[in-house]
Amino acid sequence: MTRRNSHLSLNKPFLLHPAAKDYLWGGNRLNDDFAKGISVFPLAETWECSVHPDGLSIAANGEFAGKSLAEVLSAHPEFLGTHPQAGGQLPIMIKLIDAKADLSIQVHPNDSYAMEHEGGARGKTEMWYILDAEKEASLVYGLRHTVGREMLRESIENGTIEKYVQRIPVKKDDVFYVEAGTIHAIGAGVLLAEIQENSNLTYRLYDYGRLDQNGTKRQLHVDKALEAADLTGSSKPRQPLRVLKYRQGCASELLCRCKYFEVYRMLINTERFRKLVGYQADGVSFRVLLCVEGCGFVVMEDGDGMAFFKGDCIFVPANSVKIRLHGKAQFLDIRG
Repeated sequence: MTRRNSHLSLNKPFLLHPAAKDYLWGGNRLNDDFAKGISVFPLAETWECSVHPDGLSIAANGEFAGKSLAEVLSAHPEFLGTHPQAGGQLPIMIKLIDAKADLSIQVHPNDSYAMEHEGGARGKTEMWYILDAEKEASLVYGLRHTVGREMLRESIENGTIEKYVQRIPVKKDDVFYVEAGTIHAIGAGVLLAEIQENSNLTYRLYDYGRLDQNGTKRQLHVDKALEAADLTGSSKPRQPLRVLKYRQGCASELLCRCKYFEVYRMLINTERFRKLVGYQADGVSFRVLLCVEGCGFVVMEDGDGMAFFKGDCIFVPANSVKIRLHGKAQFLDIRG
């Protein structure tokens, strides 16, 4: 094999195998709907693309099969590209979340608070794309009106905090941008994809008095949560203006753009086309393709390829070989 071909073999897209989380509010839809085949119950979250030590995703095929994504990117930092947010480390995390029951009412700190109080960790701004929702499902998003810190603390102690939080109805295909500091909770009956900063910092304000598998109440983090939270009243979140842009065999629309990530919804249908949907890496940013519907093939410029199915997550290096997509599928196309 020539040196050039050896290089090409290293910068190809590859599938990721997720880390799994069995939080008490989870169900089994990640196995049922996405055929994950993970022997964890309840299966609350799969960390599809993660270099966080609390849950590492693993390369599932190709040259790096069996290695953690963190190991791969440490050995090949060029895969991240030159985007300033990368900073030598994957700046994002991508999850699938199945909320069979309500999640705790919680808040995530911003970068400056996390840097000062959590040993230099990142904060956690996130975005939710709703994959499915039961009738009358909802989520908590901010406060109905401004509340004083001590008044909110008292409401937590006496179990009346829910009268202050804002509940928002939710349906399939909704998008929510949840800035760090926003009091929030995913409600029961919601299945979603979450794109976030590379962080696992969550401060629980209220957990409905639930007991864990050991019969004890889960830890709350009220002091830090009240320091990190935005306690001003929140306007109801509006759905972003979305414009589908079409080209042969493909359509895409921007769902969210912030300083941490860009997220597009991409639809491909090449059933009637001989020319496949092509992608040429730009060297600036990696891409992650999370297949949320359908299936198909990724074809490399050297003729190599791999199949993908609903629920699969594909990491595309910033310096990837040219690829083409074939099939009928819907992706979340995430960029740093």
